This record gives sequence, structure tokens and C-alpha cells, in this order.
Amino acid sequence: MAGSNSKDRLLAMIRDGEHMSLRQQFLLTAQLSMPAIMAQLSTIVMDYIDASMVGSLGANEEASVGLVATTWWLFTGISTAFVTGFSVQVAHKIGANKQVEARNIARQAITACLIYGLCFSAFGIGISSFLPVWLGGNADIAPLSSAYFFTLSSCLPILVIYLLVGGMLRWSGNMRIPSMLDILMCVLDVTFNFLLIFPTREIVVLGHSFVMPGAGLGVKGAALGSAMSIVIVCSMIVCYLVFRSNDLKLIKERGSFIPTKQCLMKAFNISLPIGIQQFVMSSAQIFITIIIAPLGNVSIAAHSLAITAESLCYMPGYGIADAATSVVGQSLGAGRRNLARRFAYISIFMGMTVMGVLAVLMFIASETMMSMMTNVQAVIDLGSSVLRIEAFAEPLFAVALVSYGTFVGAGDTRVPCWMNNLSMWAVRLTMAWTLINVFNMGLKGMWIAMAIELCFRGTIFFFRMSRGKWIKEENFNQ
Repeated sequence: MAGSNSKDRLLAMIRDGEHMSLRQQFLLTAQLSMPAIMAQLSTIVMDYIDASMVGSLGANEEASVGLVATTWWLFTGISTAFVTGFSVQVAHKIGANKQVEARNIARQAITACLIYGLCFSAFGIGISSFLPVWLGGNADIAPLSSAYFFTLSSCLPILVIYLLVGGMLRWSGNMRIPSMLDILMCVLDVTFNFLLIFPTREIVVLGHSFVMPGAGLGVKGAALGSAMSIVIVCSMIVCYLVFRSNDLKLIKERGSFIPTKQCLMKAFNISLPIGIQQFVMSSAQIFITIIIAPLGNVSIAAHSLAITAESLCYMPGYGIADAATSVVGQSLGAGRRNLARRFAYISIFMGMTVMGVLAVLMFIASETMMSMMTNVQAVIDLGSSVLRIEAFAEPLFAVALVSYGTFVGAGDTRVPCWMNNLSMWAVRLTMAWTLINVFNMGLKGMWIAMAIELCFRGTIFFFRMSRGKWIKEENFNQ
């Protein structure tokens, strides 16, 4: 296994134009996917622990986090879109065996992303006091929501750099280091939250009592713990990029950190459609929050926790999509169009298999999953019922996720952007509003609409994949 089938050897076969068997293609996809999947699964476990910590404080505290969660997703989604334009360029250059040019792009990207992160952070801090009111939050949770969002916005520049470097390393073929640091960030987040959320208290372990120190900051402690973990792992991944990365080690030669017009314009052309999509779809999520808010704090908490529980299914899909972006991007950078298509279909099959199996587990254990995060029975009952609805949509959700990853690897982002937006606004939101306000189906109506929309999105994405028009020479021409 370590010989001709090692990950680095298989990646070299793409770049050097060597023939790859179907087994080797599948093996490379699996080898790139597994670290990302494990990192995503660890993130899910830590999210469960985080949610249970906040949930143990009460429904109001959980609702205060859930209220601004969709807006934070908007911020991180747009940030991910911004860094993607640079990461795709790096993947194409490495696929063409132009490592020096890849490192030049990496240097320019760091400067551009740092400036972006500082500006976006200032905007988030500026709106943090008003955001909960805009979203229709009650007066009893608005101050907590504001403090939570303020703290997260303050660390946004560091998070953007972490997303950038992690993306460049992943799409250069190095899934292991970013995945390990993702896991470390989760462990640090839980550790800091354990110390910051709860007050000093006595705990019993194996019959022995211990005094556990704590800051007793509640929801504010949850945000601060996340921020501290981001700072630590970002410093580590930047050091790895500068001193250790095989393809992107920045100390190999001198280079300018001043972004060039060519690099910025290419990044802009790739990132703009993704950014528009993230803005439109996250805005839709915010609109969903506004629709749900009048249903009460129990519905807000159940919705937020159910999304965390559902991530058991869909987060591994994101890991496989990352692998698809890497192998498709490098294949096209090497000028190997047919190989890119085969990698795309292999990745989709893998995504459907993994998410389908996890969906069955989610359907069976939905009540247990919810009870792990909260002890409020009304939240458990409502959340578990909507999870069973969503389980049926997961296989086609996998098609949408992984297909989109292959499109990004090809630099084809415009049409998929509008497909996502159409699916979200024309199908999910329209149906959700109707089911909640006309048929009085409450939160279940929202999740029925979500399930139908995800099936629709997976279908139209597979249709575009099968047509092959996502491979465009101008997107990856060296």
C-alpha cells in the first residue's frame, strides 16, 4: 500500500500524466477524504458537547446562540468564498507542476485575506448590538446574543487566514495537517468552554471529589472559548505553511506579498459567484430564523440543535467535497479532463454511500442525539421529529454537496451559484412560509420544506454534472 498506491505517489501520477486505474482513482479519493471526514466527525462530536454545555444552561441561553447562528454562518460562508478564489488557483498551479507560482499566489492571498478579514470584522462588531433585534429576538435573549456575536466577530481576521491556509493545503493534496488542526481546534474549544461557561464547582470522578475551576461566563464564555481556539490553531497552521509544507513552503524563495491585478481578478471571478451564493443562501437562513422566531424559544432551540444533530450526516459530505475539489482541480490543472470526470463520479458515489448510512443511524437514534444536547423535553421531542423528516433527503444532499465541490475545483462557480439560490429561495423558503403560515405546521413544516428542497437541489446538480459543461478551458488554462 505504501508503494505505488501512496497518496503522494498517486497525486504525482495526476501531475505527471500517468495512467491511473479505477482502483487507484478510488483509493486516492478515499485517502484524501478520510482525514477530512474524521475532522468533520470530530467537529460534530465537539459541537454536540458545546451544544450540551450551552443547552444545560436553559432554553433561553440556547436560543440566544441559535438566534445569531445563521448570521455567523453568513459571515463565515462569505469568508470561505473569498479565500476559495485563491485556493483554486493554487490547486491548478500545483496540478501543472508550477509550485513556485503556487507559492507566489499563496503570499498574495495572505495579504488580501487579512485586509478583507479586518474590514469584515469591523462590520460585524458594528452591527452586533442591533442584530438580535433585527432578527426578532426577545428582550430576554438579545443581550446574550449581542455579546456572543461581538466576540466571534472580533476574531474574524484570524479565522479568515485559517480558512485560507487550510484550503490551500487541502487542495494541494495535504488533507492530514488541516484535518489534524481542525480536530485540535475542536478539542481546545470544548476545553476552554468547559472552563469558561460554568462557575467553579465540585465534581465527582470515580468516587473522589474535585474542585473544578470555572469563570462562570455562560454564553459569553462559549464565544470566548471558540475565539481562543481559533487563535491557537491559526498560528500553528501558518507556521506549517511557512516552514514545513512540501509544495507551499514560503521560505523556499523570496516573493512579494503585494497582490497583483491578475491574481486578484482571477480570484474575484471564482469567488464572486460563490460569495453571492453564500450571501443569498445565508440570507435565506436568516429569513428562516425570522420565520421561526415567532414560534417561540422552544422552536428556535429545537431548530438550532437539530441542525447540529443533522451535521452528523452532512459534514462528512463536506469532507468528501474537499477531496473532490483537490483531485478535480489538480486533474484539470494537468490538462486531464476525462480523469477529472471520473474523479467527480467516484466522489459522488462515495458521498451518497457515507451520508446514506449516517442518515439511517440518524433516523433511528434521533431522540438520543437530541437528548445528548439538552434536557428540555419539549425541545427533544420537536427536534427528534424533524430529524426523522430530514433523514430521507441526505443521499441527494450528498449529490449536491460533492457535485458543488467538483464544480469549484474546475473553477465553474457561476451557474452552480444560481442553481443553489434558485433552489433555496424558490423551493425551500416559498414552501416553508406556506407550510408554517397557511397550514400551521410549525417547525415541522420548515423541515419538510428543507427535505424537499435538498432532493430537488441534488437532482439538478447531478443533471448538470452529467452534461459535462462544468469543465471550461478558460477556468483552468495555465
